[in-house]
Amino acid sequence: MSNIEESEFVKSKRGKWSKSGVPHRGWRCVDIEDLGEPSTTCGMCESQEIRFVHFMEHSNYPEVLQVGCVCAGHMEGNLAASQAREASMKSRAAKRKRWVTRAWKISAKGNPHITADGYRITVYPRGNGWACTLAGLVSGAVQHSRRYFKTIEEAKLAAFDHITKKSA
Repeated sequence: MSNIEESEFVKSKRGKWSKSGVPHRGWRCVDIEDLGEPSTTCGMCESQEIRFVHFMEHSNYPEVLQVGCVCAGHMEGNLAASQAREASMKSRAAKRKRWVTRAWKISAKGNPHITADGYRITVYPRGNGWACTLAGLVSGAVQHSRRYFKTIEEAKLAAFDHITKKSA
């Protein structure tokens, strides 16, 4: 389904849009998550199948609703903000998909490494799996993965997830 169809669900007051006691404005987005594929239904219109989940909270509503882009925009009164959040998530998803196939160099010790987003990331075999180290180019801080990964691809993606996570 498209954003146009989701807009129609809002206009036709589908789902919680028609229920009394559910605020329609004044919501705040507290997080956004990429499910990888459309796999849940919007908690506000209760009709749109969504991939990018906007977590919305309201001081006069007891639960955080998981909603799609258009419903989130209407709920917070700022469609451009919800669209910008979703565009950022789509961009990150595309970058993540390309991450493992980027041109990783090989260190003198034979370990793949790459410099990106202010870090030098190195992946290396550890035990029966793989681990990674992230070194901040500006700060000089070094972080080692706390867990080991079954494959080199999993280690690379864990490093990507760490360097691209949102600040809390």
